[in-house]
Amino acid sequence: MRVTLLAFGILRDLLGPTPGPLDLPSGSTVRDLLDHCRALIPHRSAPWSSIAVAVNQQYVPATHRLADGDEVALLPPVSGGSARKSGAPAQAPTASRNIRLTGDPIDAASIAASLKSRPDGAVVVFDGIVRDNTRGRRTLYLSYDAYPDMAYKQMKLLAGQARANFPIRDLAIVHRLGRLDIGETSVVIAVASAHRAAAFDACRFLIDTLKKTVPIWKKEFFEDGAVWAPGDPFPPELTPMAPTSRRRAPRPAAKTPAGRKTGRRRPERAR
Repeated sequence: MRVTLLAFGILRDLLGPTPGPLDLPSGSTVRDLLDHCRALIPHRSAPWSSIAVAVNQQYVPATHRLADGDEVALLPPVSGGSARKSGAPAQAPTASRNIRLTGDPIDAASIAASLKSRPDGAVVVFDGIVRDNTRGRRTLYLSYDAYPDMAYKQMKLLAGQARANFPIRDLAIVHRLGRLDIGETSVVIAVASAHRAAAFDACRFLIDTLKKTVPIWKKEFFEDGAVWAPGDPFPPELTPMAPTSRRRAPRPAAKTPAGRKTGRRRPERAR
């Protein structure tokens, strides 16, 4: 069985620019593939317990069984990552003007203006910009990389979740790839709604979830070197090699015969 292996961020550096085709025994699972990759770099530090795995651009668990021809992507925590060697960011499909990845500068004001409509009482905008310092070090510039097709799909999924969960009318999610200089916009989230509370809540949900689930990484370049941004951790259910304790669901409360939930009582001490 042959699969195509892709690696991003720090894993790209450790495993090579593009691992490419990988032959595995028939019936292999994601865990088997990860064990194989770990054996390739046994003495190197890699964030195996915190990575997510996507098969054909869908997050999968460790028990997922692979098939011949699958595309398997190893994804370190997002918002950290490596610069593209070519300097020209890959472009994802951009069917929606409001949801897209781009290599061009982002104009936050024009995006917000394009959302405004007569029924709206508010447009809330998150404008993420490149600052000149990180953890006490002077930042020269950033470089953003992505798994573009999957990133675009995840952005569309987020937009659908926001529309379903908040009473909003319209939204925009635009993220830039490639090199960004100090003061440039890296990401814009804009939400239009009749009332400000819904717009604020949806905007916060979108940026916080994007930072945890959309496969986009950044590398920070300083005067004395370059590092991958640590990135926000994936939700535990998306990390196949995470310790079991991170996945354990809370134990349900005991029920009375009538079906009512009760807390567990500690035995009374003898007096």
